[in-house]
Amino acid sequence: MTEFPGVSYVMPVLNESAYLEEAVTSILAQEYAGEKELVLALGPSHDSTNEVAKQLSAADSRIILVDNPLGRTPIGLNLAIRASTLPIVIRVDAHSELPKNYTQRGIETLYRVNAHDVGGLMDAKGRTPIQRGIAAAYHSKFGFGGPAYHSGAPEGPSESAYLGIFRREVFEEVGYYNEELWRAQDWELCLRIRKAGHTVWFDPELRVGYYPRDSFKSLISQSMASGTWRAEIARRFPEGKSLRHDVPPILLAGVATGFVAAVVEPLTRESAPTGLRVVLNVAKTIPAIYASIALVAGLSSNAKGLKDKLLAACAFPAIHLPWAVGYIKGRVCGAAGTVDKGRVKKS
Repeated sequence: MTEFPGVSYVMPVLNESAYLEEAVTSILAQEYAGEKELVLALGPSHDSTNEVAKQLSAADSRIILVDNPLGRTPIGLNLAIRASTLPIVIRVDAHSELPKNYTQRGIETLYRVNAHDVGGLMDAKGRTPIQRGIAAAYHSKFGFGGPAYHSGAPEGPSESAYLGIFRREVFEEVGYYNEELWRAQDWELCLRIRKAGHTVWFDPELRVGYYPRDSFKSLISQSMASGTWRAEIARRFPEGKSLRHDVPPILLAGVATGFVAAVVEPLTRESAPTGLRVVLNVAKTIPAIYASIALVAGLSSNAKGLKDKLLAACAFPAIHLPWAVGYIKGRVCGAAGTVDKGRVKKS
């Protein structure tokens, strides 16, 4: 290993004027002695993102701008990687804040364990009560079923990596991000890396600050798109299917059945057979049981204060149920054309 190999940070950017400068500052302030460059792939933003990016680039020659006319994440990542030059490639995000030792620690881990991709913990946080509640739901195992990068796990080999710290040569060997996958492209790339015999590694010491959606409307949009693209992964790759992906659709079916039973049961109370009445009365309890579990999970989350805990409880159905709808849609119809229209706005 070169003592301090140069680092190319790559970031696709779209409608991020409120977060971009802060993210860029945290990247360029990394406590790392090696050479750095930051490539921003600029999509067709509707806010002042591109103007902010141009100002930042004019002030610092290490910031390189490339156009990403379609605005899609995998295309932007590939454009940025190809425009970059240094031996280590680090994917970064406009909603993320890197701790000052992130680069140093990540590269040390990359070579220490002989990995080709290293990722850490998505440390969700919030500025507003709703965003803090959603962040607490991200951290909860009840929220996402326990992926290491959300709720934490011991250091070790991983199926995928959040963001990613790569050796440049891995892209030449296994290829770049799959531009057909508008979401979940990181998982698919990690699959190719693992199939090539290389290691993808999770290091919980790499904690990246991340600001999730700050409204339930945008969270619902994001969750539905995520579920749809996860189903596309499951359609294409046997390795992309997990039993935990079946839980939200089963939950959705149960909740929907419960609401239908609540409507039907009073109408059939006098005429329905005893067995059917029992089934309907049991089904009616499913939404209440789920709401109770969500409430308990919210109250036991890492949110601080009762208000934020209650908002975390509200975030769980905004994650689970739209994700399930998207997953069913994706399994039946595929994910082609599915976009996430929700965007965070800074308060």
